Amino acid sequence: MKRILIIEDDPIVGHIYKTRLEREGFEIEVCADGQAGFYRTHEFQPDAVLLDLMLPKMNGIDILKKLRAEPKFHRLPVVVFTNAYVPNMIQEAFSAGASQVFNKATLTPRQILDALLAAAEVAASGGSASSVPPEEAVPEDSSGQAEAAAYSPQQGPTAYSPPAEAAAYPSQADGAGSEPTLTSDDAGFQGELTQAFLESKHETLLTIRKSLQEFSRAQDDTARAPHLFELYRKVHALTGSSGIAGFTSIAQMASALEVLLKELHEKPKNINVSTLRTVAHSVDFISELFAANEPDPGQPPSSNILVVDDEILSRRAITYALEKAALKSVSVEDPTVALNLATETKYDLFFLDVQMPGMDGFELCTRIRSTALNRTTPIIFVTSLTDFKSRAKSSLSGGTDLLAKPFMFIELSVKALTHVLRGRLAQKKRAA
Repeated sequence: MKRILIIEDDPIVGHIYKTRLEREGFEIEVCADGQAGFYRTHEFQPDAVLLDLMLPKMNGIDILKKLRAEPKFHRLPVVVFTNAYVPNMIQEAFSAGASQVFNKATLTPRQILDALLAAAEVAASGGSASSVPPEEAVPEDSSGQAEAAAYSPQQGPTAYSPPAEAAAYPSQADGAGSEPTLTSDDAGFQGELTQAFLESKHETLLTIRKSLQEFSRAQDDTARAPHLFELYRKVHALTGSSGIAGFTSIAQMASALEVLLKELHEKPKNINVSTLRTVAHSVDFISELFAANEPDPGQPPSSNILVVDDEILSRRAITYALEKAALKSVSVEDPTVALNLATETKYDLFFLDVQMPGMDGFELCTRIRSTALNRTTPIIFVTSLTDFKSRAKSSLSGGTDLLAKPFMFIELSVKALTHVLRGRLAQKKRAA
């Protein structure tokens, strides 16, 4: 393999991969949008393509489909990286012909190098570059959304396994998703990335906060749109750069937040007091993570969340949203049972409904605050009661935050991730 085409709209991420691969002797070209990347594939005739899925002008899925429709590109290795909080894109990527799919928030240059070399070997031996036949289907979950196998936004570093057996290309079970062995050159390069990331952190936060302020101050959807898109692009860039530099917690937060921002841009009717507050709190927490000033590579600790709601559909919706962030939870319908659990078990976070028989959420919150184990545990109310009186009562009872029903799944995921990671950061500070 000599030529690699990188199709990535973030110049920092593109430059990092270009630099690392050029050190290995490859000829590299970078395209900043999907349309340019598709046409350049025909002109450059690369031996492999490194493709981001969330691109301007033409997304990665469309590029894959167009390339695989041409016989000369049937065996072209295409290694994809994407946002793990958009699981349907992971499945679509495999179905469209991706050789392998990686979680951008936990991806390292070494993984990319190994994946490109492995894909090239498969293509050279006459095997198919695609892990999964395009017609292969994945069973739908109870919510009606297709899931890619081994989906987990928080595991790291991650290579997603294809959703069906495929001997043509090594899957995660064969070690593709295991921790890579770093050479001295890798370690030195990783140190350079960490240092560069830290040196640019003040400018990064400044530009994100400026975009957030402009978005928040805008008076209507038309005025908000360009500022929201600019904020999305900056957070999108942060996902890739922080992941490559080994700042996993920042990458996890940015990864979830960018999907929330993308959905708000596509569906501006969902912009309200709740979503604005969630975005602002997330940016504030990213600032806290930056202040830690050191990388935290690897998989974040598992979570323990209790969901309390007497309505089964509401419980399922909350646990589903938590699963999207790979956050472990237990759900109960009886507030009395929940109080007993809170007395016996330390949790990272509670989600409480307000209107429940026997004991409402406000009373349950007050009682949880009287327990030894969960006196300071974050408590989020998920309720249709969003008037001023209810918000005041949620605060007086000891609640940390409030989320209005109906809620966006990704907003709940972002809120939960913020509180869980903040708790881990606090534990780390206390232990230091």
